[in-house]
Amino acid sequence: MLAARLRRLYSYLLVSALFATPTALAQPEVPAETDREIAPFVIVPQQRTYSTQVIPTGLRLTDVSATIEIVEQVATTTLEIVIHNPSSRQLEAELIVPVPDRAAIRRFSIDGSVGDTTATLLPSAEARGLYRSIVRKMQDPGLLEFIGLNLIRSSVFPVPANASQTMTMVYEQILVGDGDRVDYVLPRSDALAGSSVGWKIKATIQSDRVISAVYSPSHELQTSNGASRVVAEVPEGKAGPGAFRLSYLLKRDGLSTTVLTYPDESIGGGYFLLLAGIPEAEQEAARTPQKREVIIVLDRSGSMRGEKIEQARGAAMQVLEGLERGEAFNIIDYAESVSKFAEQAVIKDDQSIVEARAYLASLQAGGGTNIHHALKTAVTQEPTEDMLSMVIFLTDGLPTAGNTSEVDIREQSLEANIHARRIFTFGVGFDVNAPLLDRIAQSSRAASINVLPGEDIEVAVTTVFRRLAGPVLSSPRITAIDAQGVSSTRIMRELMPASLPDLFDGDQLITLGQYIGQDPVLLSIEGDQGGVMRSYQFGFDPADADVANSFVPRLWASRKIANLIDEIRQSGANGGAPGESAGVTASPGAGELVEEIVRLSMKFGILTEYTAFLAQPADAVSLNAEGFDFALACSATLNNLEDKAVNERWGIGAVSQSLNIKGGQVQACANPSNEWLDANMNSVSITTVQQLGDQTMFKRGERWVDARIVSAENQESEPPQQIVEFGSNEYFAMAESLADRGRSALMAIPGEVYLIVNGEAVLVSNPVKPIDDGC
Repeated sequence: MLAARLRRLYSYLLVSALFATPTALAQPEVPAETDREIAPFVIVPQQRTYSTQVIPTGLRLTDVSATIEIVEQVATTTLEIVIHNPSSRQLEAELIVPVPDRAAIRRFSIDGSVGDTTATLLPSAEARGLYRSIVRKMQDPGLLEFIGLNLIRSSVFPVPANASQTMTMVYEQILVGDGDRVDYVLPRSDALAGSSVGWKIKATIQSDRVISAVYSPSHELQTSNGASRVVAEVPEGKAGPGAFRLSYLLKRDGLSTTVLTYPDESIGGGYFLLLAGIPEAEQEAARTPQKREVIIVLDRSGSMRGEKIEQARGAAMQVLEGLERGEAFNIIDYAESVSKFAEQAVIKDDQSIVEARAYLASLQAGGGTNIHHALKTAVTQEPTEDMLSMVIFLTDGLPTAGNTSEVDIREQSLEANIHARRIFTFGVGFDVNAPLLDRIAQSSRAASINVLPGEDIEVAVTTVFRRLAGPVLSSPRITAIDAQGVSSTRIMRELMPASLPDLFDGDQLITLGQYIGQDPVLLSIEGDQGGVMRSYQFGFDPADADVANSFVPRLWASRKIANLIDEIRQSGANGGAPGESAGVTASPGAGELVEEIVRLSMKFGILTEYTAFLAQPADAVSLNAEGFDFALACSATLNNLEDKAVNERWGIGAVSQSLNIKGGQVQACANPSNEWLDANMNSVSITTVQQLGDQTMFKRGERWVDARIVSAENQESEPPQQIVEFGSNEYFAMAESLADRGRSALMAIPGEVYLIVNGEAVLVSNPVKPIDDGC
């Protein structure tokens, strides 16, 4: 296998070399522009269609399907591109496909084409000349987004009238590995607006080695895992803007880990993303799974009558059936009083399952809801020796019996949890105290799940429980080790999450944080593995930090903002009536938290329902007569947090906020449109803020303004230090300079662009070109 792999890699290297040209070795300062005539329509599948003709019914780019096959680090990318000509006459077009380095053309074809169709690979130096020519001719800056990339250019081809045409472009590349991690990138536009092209993205990865983890920092993935073959697909409707990035981690002995880093002098080091994966197929041979003890706590209050109690019974039986023989369980049920199946957890066997089934069948709904007593009963039971103990706690209402104080329930249940049980909370419907359930779960290394109206309780509970099979590493923690081999608190900080979750079969861990200094960093993850404490060490070198990993600080900031919001939300818990709040004024430190929320929101372009007004420059609360006012923005944010996060403890608005906050706390892929759920559970997004590379742009009237200018009070109204005219030599030189730092998309925005370049405020006067439905 290894010899075949090497031969295959060599052949692809040879193909890439054959397509290289001498100009790729030395890039001129001003690349020569193309001599070949540019077609009336230029189709860029990763972006949109460009045209020199004003034709209302011009060519439309309608669908793009990307199929990626990766075999032993050789990636074959197949793009199926559908264009439509709605006009009554034949039109001519050419295809431009920006591609990464080391790409080689394998095939280009057009369905139904009878003439010769060809495609040529242009290395970056020649590609820059073509980019310049198209930008000038089309009077459109859009293609500057890809300047610096190689490209594939097709011959000119006809597109029949009133017809759709499918083109297929296949290219291959050798992927670069970083230790056990292999990275793939499909270049695509970062622009939020302008194209309604439907995208489908699917990747298949095959390797002789076991694949531990598959991760995309850019897009949500649905994966079908095997030991050495994984299929990863972006869910329908989720292939939003931005390059598609995919990383996979190959197994090594113990815990498979890798670290991606981004440099940032302003924090004295930079940001890191730790990815750790445990392959499913290897676990049985690697260790004996730790046994589990599960305490099922069921709400049988009056509001659970009918279908709810039936589903709760079914969920409980599904959990019990899912336990292995020899594992332990108990059932606690509560209304205004609390009852138990057994005084202590019992071992699962044929007899105990029969008795548990009969006990569940006897449960009848009626009475109040004594959450306080039920939780304390569950966590104070003596645990079964040598088992990881977890609680599945289900409720559909607010506390109405016993101690109903949110503060008391939260603090006393956590204080009573001396056996460190994981408490998985399930809030059924909207009439639950969402902040309470969230904090109880989070503080015990567990998760809080919302079962929305119309959803099946049994399905929700069993779906979560199936994931909790065979804990592989429990109570893990991460530490940094200094040059003397001693644990140090000065090397990393601001970990997100601060407490690592337990790792189960097939899990992958994504942790973000800041590193300090420029010396190589050694990290250690230790935890309980099958009853034995294990430690895994791995390191990274800040010298390898790359601005291309701009997603790392933005993901860190997303989690940080969500945690700050949650702290303010939790500070509003009261000691009185259920569902009411004590107000933000109960927490004297709330002002500092709000200031950090606003600062991070502006810097990274991460807006929430509490800071959405920052995207609206005409709003008087965020702008004074001269420009942005930080104090006013903080005051408005605090008011929004008081009205929503603090005062709404239950109901549909509270649950939607709970989902938004929890999503932010574990965010692992980009959210460029700042999508969240509003108070009616409808999806909301923002298009007047763009996250481009490691920078953020705000729409101010017809001008896009750098966040660094917006955030500097009064600077937005100051005249620029330099004006760069579209199409000038200075214009393209600036675009290429920004491309070297991964910021080329800043120059590709239509209209005026006001940004910071090399410490100076620069106004770029791009043409304003309407973009409509793929054109």
